[in-house]
Parts: sequence; C-alpha cells; structure tokens
Amino acid sequence: MSSKKQPIVPRINAIVTAVPECDVHARYTDWAEQQLPGRKAAVFRRMEARGGIDHRFSVLSGTDAAMDFGSFYMSGSPPGTAQRMQRYAEAAPDLALKAIAGLPSTDGVTHLVIASCTGFMAPGLDQVIARRLGLATNVERVSIGFMGCYAGVTLLRTAAHIVRSQPSARVLAVSVELCTLHLQETDDLESLLAMGQFADGAAAVLVSAQSEGLGLGEGLSATLEDSEDLITWTVGDTGFAMHLSGAVPGRLAEALDDPQLQATIEGDLRPEAWAIHPGGRSVLDAAERGLKLPSEALKSSRAVLSECGNMSSATVLFVLQRLMAAKPENGIALAFGPGLAMEGLRFGWETGNA
Repeated sequence: MSSKKQPIVPRINAIVTAVPECDVHARYTDWAEQQLPGRKAAVFRRMEARGGIDHRFSVLSGTDAAMDFGSFYMSGSPPGTAQRMQRYAEAAPDLALKAIAGLPSTDGVTHLVIASCTGFMAPGLDQVIARRLGLATNVERVSIGFMGCYAGVTLLRTAAHIVRSQPSARVLAVSVELCTLHLQETDDLESLLAMGQFADGAAAVLVSAQSEGLGLGEGLSATLEDSEDLITWTVGDTGFAMHLSGAVPGRLAEALDDPQLQATIEGDLRPEAWAIHPGGRSVLDAAERGLKLPSEALKSSRAVLSECGNMSSATVLFVLQRLMAAKPENGIALAFGPGLAMEGLRFGWETGNA
C-alpha cells in the first residue's frame, strides 16, 4: 500500500528588514507647511499629528534630507524623473543589500524575486543584486514592478509558487522601495497628507520547503467596484505622483464589512494573526472596523506604521517579521493598492521538513 504524498508547503525561513539612517519625518512637516497658505498649514500639522507616525526614513541625506535651499527638493525647480531615477539606481541596491546582509545565508539560492514600485533601471535591480551577491549566473530572476503597496504579497505568492513547482528551490525574495524620491511640490492639502505617510525601506526573505518557518498558503485577490480612481500612481515629468483619496478608508471599511468578502478572507478558521498593510492610521482603523477585529489584532501593523511609516510593498513584510516571533498557527496577510485592489495570503507556522 502506497502512502499518501504530503503536499509541499513553502515557508518563510527568515525575514530581515532595513531602513536608511536619516529620519525625515519632522523635516517633511516643515517643508509641506511652507507650501500651504495660512489656515491650511495649521490644519495640515494637526491632521498629520494624528496620523500615527513618529518616524520615516529616507535614502536622502545631509542637505538633501534637510530640504535646505539648493538641495534635491529646494533647487528652484522640482527634480525631473531622470534625476529621481538616477538616485534610485544609486541607492536601491545598497538598501536592498543592507537587508540581505542580515539573512543567515544566501548560499544555494536558486531563484531571485524582486518587488519594487518606486524606480526603474536597466540592467535591472535583480541583475545588480545578483551580481553584487555573487550569485550563480544561472539563478532564475523575476522582477515585480509598479503594482504599489500590495506587491509585497505578490512577491511572497510568487516565491511560494516557485517552491511548489520546484521543491528543492531556495528563493531569495526582496522588496525595496524609495518612496521619498517622489515628493511633489503642491498646495493641495490631501496630497501633502498622503505623501507624509510614505518612507523608504527594504525587506529580504528566504523561502523554501525546508526547515521550520512561516508556511505560505492560499492566496486571494479582490478588486473593489467603482474605486479605480481612489488610488493612482502616475509616471510624470517630475517623478511618480501618488494620488490617495481621503475616501479610501470609508470605501475600504464598507467593502470589508460585506459578509461574502469577510467569508473569503477568513476561510474556514478566523485568523489568529493579522498582517495588514499599514497604509495609514485611517486605513488600519477601517480594516479593524470593517473586519470587526479586536484592537490588539493590528498591534504589529500600527507599530510598523509608527516606527517606519508606509514603505509601499515592503511594509507588509515588516509586519510579518514581527508576527513570526510568535509562530502563529494561522493568519492572513492583506495589502491594498491602486485599483482599489486587495491582495492576500494565508500563513501558519510549519515545523520540520516538507
């Protein structure tokens, strides 16, 4: 009698995160206020203070990070997209490698998957990282770009699919985002509040079918109807312009309150752990309200938002890093982005080999 073959369970063996050294949150507030007339500036400061963010970090440094006259954002005219992409090409590999350096080992990596939505370069970030790590020239590479904040979930799902199709695979999955390269001069209060949430950060993840780790299960995707204009990310002459409507939290809470979507998210078991992308305090409040979660359920998400801000696709990986320490039996990661779309992935602790 043949024994039933056990399914392959991809798992996160390790997550390491990194942020740049320069904290720019307070300086951004001053810079934004300079662009707002009278009463609007006071409203901005009051609303930003309620945003749940204490620190945000940037690859800009020195006078550039201080936003002094003659710096990157104070040179008489906004930096063009080419200037911003030059800064991206210089800084993105370094920040990604800073995270990778904390992993136990990159020996035996067979696949490299990169997610980055804040820059373009060729040769690509995948090639540059592979070369600087000294990975074998036959390592397979995948690049995920311009999906926005939910690309972190797509990154993990892609790594998991690779491991399921090739159980011996050892996948290095990396997200790196340099959001602070895309600030826009404007007197629009909503835009300045939205930009005041974003920061730079990177996360490196090892995924395999071996050893213990956070098992990666079923994925889910949903696009909310009549919401395609609420979050947009547009390539322009002065970088990538983010539009994040103030209507997003309300629309999100309404969607998550739908019993059918709740059943899809929760599955057969109500998740023990929630890794919800902290797209802002109001987004987390909306998720908590719509999904009827206890206040402590989003403790890790709120902590990441407070300490690092919204680092686009990397942020949900920062949350998962915190949750891994508790070895949760079951949970779900959710992230929201342009569309308004939601991407999710179930997870739960796995011990031993597959």
